[in-house]
Amino acid sequence: MIVAVDAAGGDHFPKNPVEGAISALQDDSSLQVLLVGPKASIENELQGKEYDPSRLHIQDAPQVIGMEESPSAAIKNKQQSSIVVGMGLHKAGKCQAFVSAGNTGALLAASAFILGRLEGVSRPTIASYYPTIKGFRILVDAGANLEIKPELARQFAIMGQVFCQHIMGIENPQVGLLNVGEEDEKGTEELKAIHKHIKELPGFIGNVEGRDVLSGKADVYLTDGLVGNILLKFGESIPETLTTLVKKAISEIEVKPEEIVATQKILHKALAPFNYELVGGIPFLGVNGVSIVGHGGSTPLAIKNMIKSAVKCIENDVNGKIVASLN
Repeated sequence: MIVAVDAAGGDHFPKNPVEGAISALQDDSSLQVLLVGPKASIENELQGKEYDPSRLHIQDAPQVIGMEESPSAAIKNKQQSSIVVGMGLHKAGKCQAFVSAGNTGALLAASAFILGRLEGVSRPTIASYYPTIKGFRILVDAGANLEIKPELARQFAIMGQVFCQHIMGIENPQVGLLNVGEEDEKGTEELKAIHKHIKELPGFIGNVEGRDVLSGKADVYLTDGLVGNILLKFGESIPETLTTLVKKAISEIEVKPEEIVATQKILHKALAPFNYELVGGIPFLGVNGVSIVGHGGSTPLAIKNMIKSAVKCIENDVNGKIVASLN
C-alpha cells in the first residue's frame, strides 16, 4: 500500500511531513510512502535520518500552494504543485491515498476536480472529529458546503454513519440535526425541510442543541458548513481557554507547588481528547479516492496519524461502503 504525503503542505514543511512519514513507516512494515514536493528540499531534510529507501520515495513537485492562496486559482495556475501532482498520482493509481496539512480549500478543489465524486454522491463533504465525554464523534459538514439542501443533508448523514461505523468502530451510529431546539418544528424553513426529509433515516434521533454536542448525545452531528466550521473552531479554542483560566485562578489563590503540579497533570489528562494530533486529519467524504487534510500546524505525530487514518480508510473500503449505502 502506498500513501502519498504532501511534503510542501502546512506551516512546517518539509520537516514535519518527512519526519511523520518516517515514523509511519517504522510503525507499519507493509506501508510505502511517496513524498510529494520540491525534491531538493525533501532530500536535504532526509539527510542524516534513518529510513528504508525501498519504502520511501520522492516525487518532485516544485511549486508550493500557500495557505492563503485562492484554491481555484492555485489549482489552475500551479499544475506542478504538490497538491495537484499528488492528486494526479492518486487518480492514476500510483498511490492509494493522498494526505496533506496544506491549503484545505485547494485540497478540496483538487479532490473534487481530479478524483471526482463517488457514484451517487451529489457533493463531497468534510467530516471532522469532535471531542465529547464519550470520546470522539464527528461533525459534518465542517466547512466545505456553507449551505445544504435536504437531499444533500441526507447523503452527508449517511456518509457520516459509514465513517463512524467502519473507521471509528461505533455500532449503529446515531445522527442528530443541530438546531435551536429539540422539537420537530424548530429552526429555519431549511432546517424543517431537512428534518422532514431525513426523519425516517435509520439512526436519526431528531434535533439536537448546542449543549448536546460535548455530551455525545449523537455520533454524527449534522449541520451546514457555516455552523459546522464555527463550531469546529470554537472547539479548537477550548483547551487554550481552559488552560489560561486555570493558570489565572492559580495565580489568584494560594496553591502549594505540589498542588500546582497535580492540577497541571489533571488538566493535561482532561484536555487530551481535544488534541488534534491524536487523529491527525479529517477525510473528504464522497470523493472517488482517499483524501485527508490536517491542521496547518500539524506535528510529525499528527502527520503519522493522518497517514494511519488513510490506511484505515483503504483497508476498510470506506468508499465502497458509502456507495452501497447510498444506492
